Amino acid sequence: MTHRPFVPWPHPVLRSPASPVAVITDDVRAIWDEMIIAMDNMPGVGLAAPQLGIGLALAVVDASTARGQAVRMANPEILHSSVEFREHEEGSPNLPGVWARLSRPRAVTVRFLNAQGEIEERDFVGLWATSVQHQVDHLAGKMFFDHLTKLRRDMLIKKARKIVS
Repeated sequence: MTHRPFVPWPHPVLRSPASPVAVITDDVRAIWDEMIIAMDNMPGVGLAAPQLGIGLALAVVDASTARGQAVRMANPEILHSSVEFREHEEGSPNLPGVWARLSRPRAVTVRFLNAQGEIEERDFVGLWATSVQHQVDHLAGKMFFDHLTKLRRDMLIKKARKIVS
């Protein structure tokens, strides 16, 4: 199975808050399946629906080494973040070829609708937590480079444009 293409920065869907998902349907499950294929093809450890041009609050995360452990989330909300931080290189297929080292909370507690349509709260640690926070940013219309200074952000975007052209 293939997936729809990643929308390129600065597509408006990447800057718009995603619409909440009221109920988990077969259509939502199909979108999650497509997102997992796209995430695995990157290869990446998470993906938000807006990255594929879908304006719904859907995300998938799989930071396992074996893969096949994807957590499907609708309307993820971070309830608690640790005071301890970790650094990680982050990037996006929507702005290919550039990365930035960000510092985010090492652990988060997240509430979301799971694949069965039930409200679930789960703790994520390490790379899992970083990926969840990255996806929640996407669902709020933010990109990873929004955490940088204006100077660093402008340099990164300029570099990405040179790579693409």
